[in-house]
Order: sequence, then structure tokens, then C-alpha cells
Amino acid sequence: MKRIVILTGAGISAESGISTFRDSDGLWERYRVEDVATHEAYERDPALVLDFYNQRRRQLFAAQPNEAHRQLVRLEERFDVRIVTQNIDDLHERAGSSSVLHLHGLLTQGRSDVHPDMIVDIGHRDIRLGDLAPDGTQLRPHIVWFGEAVPNIEPAAALCEEADIFIVVGTSMAVYPAAGLIHYVPRTTPCYVVDPKEVPVSRQVTFIREVATQGVTQLVNQLLSEQ
Repeated sequence: MKRIVILTGAGISAESGISTFRDSDGLWERYRVEDVATHEAYERDPALVLDFYNQRRRQLFAAQPNEAHRQLVRLEERFDVRIVTQNIDDLHERAGSSSVLHLHGLLTQGRSDVHPDMIVDIGHRDIRLGDLAPDGTQLRPHIVWFGEAVPNIEPAAALCEEADIFIVVGTSMAVYPAAGLIHYVPRTTPCYVVDPKEVPVSRQVTFIREVATQGVTQLVNQLLSEQ
């Protein structure tokens, strides 16, 4: 069974109503990255940072997977599908995808700030000051903030090295180290990029210039028909 590795970004969840980092409006627009998405910000004002991610978690609770998420599940009928996502939402899982690797963490989990591997499921509930991780320290969002290491980048690179087909959906390919994953894909592997905007890539790819729901549906139908 051929392996398809799919790298997804904010563009696949935007049609579910999840604010993207570069939106001109929405949740991110009201905050500076330096105030809510760095460890320094967390140390300076943990209540503000926790509240920001509580808002994002509530937004996620109200959202639903869209057709792009659901179409990727269809590929599992005939392919070994591995999703690597930059998104911190759980929409891939809720759509039914069986293998999802989160590069930047997951909103529905919290962790110890002292022991990064001490991760707990919190669902869609808020994290408040005084909520503790199993080691007795303050529970923080299980999010990779700017300036922090990305522990899952090596497993993601290993998946890309074994890709028979590589698909990029809804990411600008401008945020590293995730943007560098395409360099691990074998040169003979067919690559597809689904995005309505210009996406800079340094290798030959097939572009599908559509929003995720339309472009992914088109590509999934094509790949399944070729099997």
C-alpha cells in the first residue's frame, strides 16, 4: 500500500472558522505574538496567556471539521495516510483521520512546564491559574511557542522520507522548521500543493490553486481514480 504524507496548515481549518495566524481580523489580530505565544510572555503574565488559549479552545469547541478534513479520511480506503499538521486544533482527529502528528502541540492537551513529556488530555475545558499538572506544577497549554524546540520535527522528517506521494494543504511554507520538511521527500515522489495563494517551493510540484475544501476534494478524487 502506497504511503501518502500530508502536511497541513492553517488554511485547511480556516473554512471551519478557525482564525489563521495571518488573518487581517479575528482572534490573533487583537494580540501581539510576543504577548501570548512565547515562554517569556507566559512567565510575565500567565493569566493573559492562559486566557488567550482558553478563547482559542472555546472557538475550537464550536467548530466542526470541513469537507477538506473529511476528504483526507477517504484516502485511507486505499493508501497508508500519515498527516503532519502545523495546526493545534483536533479537526483531523474529529473527522476520522487515524494517524495525525502535531508539530506545534494540541489545544485539547495541557502539560507540565517543567517536564514537557508530562502531557494530559483536557478536552475543551479552560486552564486556569491553580490547575496543576501531575508533577504539581502549573498546567500550561501543550503548545510549542515561538523560540521553543519542536520535538516532533524528527518523526515528521522520517515520515516524509518514506512518502510515495506528498501533499501540502493550506500552509504558506514560510514557517520553519515545518517548511523544510519538503526537502526530506524523495526527489522522485510526486508532490501536490493545494492553496489559492502563491506558495514558494524549491522543487517541482503540481499546484491546485483552490481553497482547501475544493482543492482537496479534486485531488482525492483524482488519486482514488488512479488506483
